Amino acid sequence: MSTTDAPKKPRETDDVPVPATLRKSLKNRHIQLIALGGAIGTGLFYGSSESIALAGPSILLAYLVGGLAIFAIVRALSEMSVEDPKAGAFSYYATRYWSKRAGFISGWNYWFNYILVSMVELSVVGSFVNYWFPAIPTWVSAAVFLVIICAANLLGVSKFGEFEFWFAIIKIVAVIAMIIGGLAVIIFVLPTASGVRASFANWFTVGNGFFPNGLMRQNSDGSWTGLLMALVVVMFSFGGTELIGITAGETEDPKTTIPRATNDIIWRILVFYIGALGVIMAVVPWNTIDGKSSPFVQIFDSVGIHAAAGILNFVCLTAVMSVYNSGLYANSRMLYSLAKQGNAPAYLGKLNSRGVPVAGVLTSAAITAIAVVVVFVWPEFAFNYLMSIATIAGIINWTMIMLTEMKFRKVVAAGGAPEDSELAGLSGQEALDAIHFKLPFAKVTPWVVLAFLALVVVLMCFSTSYRIAVIAGVIWLAILFAAYQLTQAKK
Repeated sequence: MSTTDAPKKPRETDDVPVPATLRKSLKNRHIQLIALGGAIGTGLFYGSSESIALAGPSILLAYLVGGLAIFAIVRALSEMSVEDPKAGAFSYYATRYWSKRAGFISGWNYWFNYILVSMVELSVVGSFVNYWFPAIPTWVSAAVFLVIICAANLLGVSKFGEFEFWFAIIKIVAVIAMIIGGLAVIIFVLPTASGVRASFANWFTVGNGFFPNGLMRQNSDGSWTGLLMALVVVMFSFGGTELIGITAGETEDPKTTIPRATNDIIWRILVFYIGALGVIMAVVPWNTIDGKSSPFVQIFDSVGIHAAAGILNFVCLTAVMSVYNSGLYANSRMLYSLAKQGNAPAYLGKLNSRGVPVAGVLTSAAITAIAVVVVFVWPEFAFNYLMSIATIAGIINWTMIMLTEMKFRKVVAAGGAPEDSELAGLSGQEALDAIHFKLPFAKVTPWVVLAFLALVVVLMCFSTSYRIAVIAGVIWLAILFAAYQLTQAKK
């Protein structure tokens, strides 16, 4: 029989029925924009005013240092994802290369973290809709967007990729437009509302210079400010960059796509955080950025472009939708992975004909809906306590990624690499040298990152708004340990 007569293997797309398995439908452009979109959110558009108030122009150094730490964390995760691309990423890796307990804690911690993040994003979506349609109740907006995003995730992974692609494009265009507009103001010496000439020299001449609050300083009211305190705010603005690892199990060519997207993270941080905020503080005096409006709105308002508020409102609306879209995707795949590990109910490990873990999508959406109701009924409790857990959950997640990477290398060196990996059959230094996408300075980097994360936790204790997160984190870990022991006892 000729090759033309031979039966062809069904193509793995969301539209062609094939056996129930995750589809490798995410293309390079999807992964690139998912990685980029994960680093740009409302934290940049609105939250950056808080970090600027803490550190002034030296916030640029905080974003650089924090960005390097995040880059190392994603590199560590990508090292494992390229060699062993699986759904659930760090939860699967923690189970495979560390212990079942570690996989349980890592997976459920990440799932709950994104439930809380999704809860907050959906609870504020109404405020963006009310900018144009004030008569629409905020809970209606939350419900509509929850249904829309849930439906998009049920269509298949390629549809999720398309949604994220265009969400990210909108955010990228907004930031680039702001940077170009700001540079035009500086280059052509256009007049500004503040009366201060736009110049990069403003970093050093406005409000006590580049380090207005030093490394760390206590104010008369007992609060702390400075470069180090700004690190706490900066680190949480980078949440979501680890989504690259989650997508590895459904990526067409992870050995090429994942390294490219990971390596691009560092320049994205340079351009979209350091570049954007650097231009903003050159045009708008940093000590006039009070948080009442976004710094992005202020830079356009300062030169008379007052439509910026409406434009940014639209951008933030898409950013919120993007966060929830990514969160629902990540959570459904995490539940799928946990079920396959035996760390979650078996029904969550089933896929439909499109390769979608429907039970995981619907379960995560239902829990998020309940959490959103809690926000509307009991907002003070929700934001003061539940979000504290979400805050520290990010630190726990990054810590476990670094610890798991070290365990991964030990297993690989002992000859325990995945059977379908190019490392199979190798051991010792030969196996480590054959790793396709190595973490730079792998013997030292994890320890440096872990020390940095420990420093961030210590700094959180100096802030009244973050101190509760540290306490909540200890309690949360104790709950996860107890839950694991209970599940094992039942088995």
